[in-house]
Amino acid sequence: MAKIKLLVDTDIIIDYLKGIKPAREFFKSDNFDIYCSVLSQKELLSKKGLSDSERKRIKELLLRLKDLKIDNEISKKYMLLLNNYGEIQSSIADYVIAATAWAKNLPLLTRNRKHFEQIKEIQLSPVYEDTAAL
Repeated sequence: MAKIKLLVDTDIIIDYLKGIKPAREFFKSDNFDIYCSVLSQKELLSKKGLSDSERKRIKELLLRLKDLKIDNEISKKYMLLLNNYGEIQSSIADYVIAATAWAKNLPLLTRNRKHFEQIKEIQLSPVYEDTAAL
């Protein structure tokens, strides 16, 4: 059976790092190829006050994910999203994540659904409790 490919938003990674059971089970599952935007990596590693052990734990997890750097296609999709939905300062990071999902044709797994549900160009994946139905 082919693995399900998903792009995870930063909040999903944070859930795992906090030890939230459904997130732990998701990341341990062999059913998924998990992708992560380089922007999520930056958000996680640039958090102020991280201890050395927290930083190490984040880096170890990120090594297990397939990272997606911002390329020309993602940049183009980002600009299209800005044109389609308008520029809102608080949603710039969300637009980059959405543009990544759109450009790479990956469903987005996020708990912050209200940040993304208006973006018609992407598909949102069901959150944790529905992962069996993915």
